[in-house]
Amino acid sequence: MSATEQDLALGIICHYLEGYSQHLGQENAMDTDISMQKLLESLSLAPEQVKKKTLLFRLFGLILRECTSVALVKSHLARLLELSHQDSSQREDIALAVGLTSTMHLEEVWTLLEHMGSTWFLRWRKLSPEGQDDVLKASFLSAAVLLTRVLRYDYGVQKYKYTQIPEFIQCLLCILQEPNFLATLFRQKIILVIVGLSNLRPSLQPWVKSKVLEVCLRSVYVLPPTEELPSNWPSLDPSPVIDMLYRKTVRALDLLLQSFFSENPSMDEACFLLQHLEHWLQSDKSHERQRAVRSILLLLKYVVDTLNSTEEAMPSALGRQLGLLTLLWWDRDAETQSPAHQCVYLLLQLSVQQKGRMTGLYQSKAKCFKVRTSGKGEAELQHLVKAFDKVLSVAQHTQLVLTLLHSLRCCSLLQSRLASKLLLWIFQGPGIKLEQVAEVLHGLFQELPSIHFKKAQEAMMKAMMALGTQHTLEVTEVLLSLCHPSERQTLTLWMALAANCQLARKVMTLLYMKLKLRPTGEVIQPTHQVQLISLLALDTIYELLYTQEYRTTVRWAFAGILLGLLTQLHYLLEMDMVEGFLDYQEDILDSKPLGPCRTCLEALKGLFWTTQYWEVFAHVKLLRGWELFEHLETYTEGVTLLARAMALYDCEVKAVLGQAIISLKSTETRDNIMAILIIAEFLNSPEVSKHVDQRAMNSLLSLGLNSPNWLVRAMSLKGLSSTLMNPKKERAEVRGNAIFLFGDVIHSRGRKFQQLLKNLAFQALVPLLVHLADSCQEVVMRTKFTFFRCAILLKWEFQKELFSKLTWGQGLGAEYNIFMYMVESNFGSHHQFLMQALTYLRSRHRNLKLAAMKFIGGMLQEYFLDLCLRLKKSDTKTLKKYFDALQEDPDDLCRRFYLSFSGDIMELSHYVA
Repeated sequence: MSATEQDLALGIICHYLEGYSQHLGQENAMDTDISMQKLLESLSLAPEQVKKKTLLFRLFGLILRECTSVALVKSHLARLLELSHQDSSQREDIALAVGLTSTMHLEEVWTLLEHMGSTWFLRWRKLSPEGQDDVLKASFLSAAVLLTRVLRYDYGVQKYKYTQIPEFIQCLLCILQEPNFLATLFRQKIILVIVGLSNLRPSLQPWVKSKVLEVCLRSVYVLPPTEELPSNWPSLDPSPVIDMLYRKTVRALDLLLQSFFSENPSMDEACFLLQHLEHWLQSDKSHERQRAVRSILLLLKYVVDTLNSTEEAMPSALGRQLGLLTLLWWDRDAETQSPAHQCVYLLLQLSVQQKGRMTGLYQSKAKCFKVRTSGKGEAELQHLVKAFDKVLSVAQHTQLVLTLLHSLRCCSLLQSRLASKLLLWIFQGPGIKLEQVAEVLHGLFQELPSIHFKKAQEAMMKAMMALGTQHTLEVTEVLLSLCHPSERQTLTLWMALAANCQLARKVMTLLYMKLKLRPTGEVIQPTHQVQLISLLALDTIYELLYTQEYRTTVRWAFAGILLGLLTQLHYLLEMDMVEGFLDYQEDILDSKPLGPCRTCLEALKGLFWTTQYWEVFAHVKLLRGWELFEHLETYTEGVTLLARAMALYDCEVKAVLGQAIISLKSTETRDNIMAILIIAEFLNSPEVSKHVDQRAMNSLLSLGLNSPNWLVRAMSLKGLSSTLMNPKKERAEVRGNAIFLFGDVIHSRGRKFQQLLKNLAFQALVPLLVHLADSCQEVVMRTKFTFFRCAILLKWEFQKELFSKLTWGQGLGAEYNIFMYMVESNFGSHHQFLMQALTYLRSRHRNLKLAAMKFIGGMLQEYFLDLCLRLKKSDTKTLKKYFDALQEDPDDLCRRFYLSFSGDIMELSHYVA
């Protein structure tokens, strides 16, 4: 185009600008199209070839604004955007034309710009050189800025819905995610454009806001510290330019946060925004924490000034945010520490307002302000802990505690110390409510393995003890619900509770009481493993028996644990929960977990082994008594044997007797059975008279006679005939009636209880044989009768011969034959008979004592070799103990018996050893 033609074009432009743009825009589409093509030809010339080019772009925009053809607008607008964007002035002119067009054709302009951002920019970003990429971004950004300006001043714009805002914002965020470009105002402009777009309808969805905040915060916060910024852009001089660019960018970010809040002025929205800053509060870089705290402070000040809602809103996330800000109270950077104090104060103030406690607001403000300005002393922190308890909701307080717990794993000693102090004060005070216990305890359990500092670990153990003291039941139940008590961190928490003696006793009591939570067989489904609360308590008791910290507590709770374990094992056998029970080998270490029955039995053994009553364990072990607990048919025999051993060694007789009396009054039959078996044996102990009132025991046993269970009735009757209940039991009538009644019980022998009766008959053989030497012939007669009934029940081979000797036999020959029938009919039980006869060496009845010596002498003479094979070393110690007592006996026959067989005892000890 010649110079003359250019002058002509300029004249036409000026003419149009003087008022004909509207007329031209309303011409027919063909004329308008021709005019626009001529303008585009002029606009495509190099900048130095055309004067007043800005006027041409302005005219172009005015014509498109007035054009009534949508298709024509789209076509020429697209061609306009295809012009060169290299020159900055031309980019601004293109943006001007786009902005003018958008005032009447907003939807078309919007669509085109969104298309440009999502296609041209993304395509050129990959294919074009970096310079062209920057040019395109600059042009797109200029158009976006101008478009938002137009929308801001168009009051009718709120009538429209702009459904493509998220896509448009995504284009802007793609630019923002490019490498740092602080040397331009790109970052600031992009954030401000997003601010403008967020005010349009419809409101941004939360996920869009989250993406915006994520990108914008990262874009600003990851910039180098302000003092290092000039070294990163040495081309910009002086440094104040960099500082100005940075401050403008930060200001834009603050406006973004405030704008988002203004759209939904509520505490929920404030917490939503703060959630996106949480990551930066935990940054390892000091300048990033500082920037985040500064942003939060400005946002909270804005929230306090603008939030007028009186509606109560207590978002739980606020507790986590308070926790993160409180952890910065001891921050190494003073420019982070001080704003953090103010942020905590403002959040507490907002919480007070939202709770509606307006009457105490100013007092609360004053207290919080004192905390804020008083430094990092412990007194101020303790005051802050109290404020948390008063102001925060339960959910918020829980989140605060969980946040502090999580921070214990951090590598910062300073922050770990602060968190552990705060937590200890919270746990020791009334801060943890009942409904918080489970969640807080689970949080502590998860964090415990990751706590690196010993001081923090010790503080958490103290906190655990404080929590257990306040909420013993709830803490116990939560610990039971965690993983197996043998796991290290679970056992550590149990051990923490043992630091307080009274607390440890409460915990142990709760554990053995929970053994009683046993559902019936209908509730338990055999098709799957049932995690009963009683089994969890059982596993825990088993572990704590071998935990040093609980040794004293176990001794204190001996009776309760004993009755609980005995009844639990009976229950498990009834439920047939015997998987792996009989396969267990105690001399082989195995890492596999024990089954319920085996755990219970091993706990029962451990109760005696881990206390000073290991002799009881040994006594029962040597008599193979523990094996009796492995079968339901012999279970009661095992309980009787255990109770007899406990009475013999004076093992917690008073406490166990008291616990058994309580169990005898229970509505559970299995509790009654365990109790009466123990009571009946204890009543034969000379020591029991010190611990029980005869009249009260008589009343209790009389109630047992009315029990629906036959065994309880029988054992109650046995208890009533005991020495304690009958002080004049030297009387032959009482002895005879008791023996005869025992024979009647044996004779009842119903099929269901036949094995139990056989067990009882076997245990009675030695006492009955000894009573054949009773001084009263009536007692002897009844003893013969009952002895013969036992032989019939046990199906001895020589029943007729036994009957003849019992009826007509006289002298030593008959005694010897009866002795042989009994022993030979129970082959393999010689050692048990011998040990049972020992107790009669202390009888106050001389005839019975002499009969026992005769029986023991016969066993030593006739079955010495068998005794060598079956007796244990501890048995020989017991033998020697009884024999040594005879050496000092005032009865000459007793001393002669000692002299006659002491050599045999020594020899037996030698062979057994």
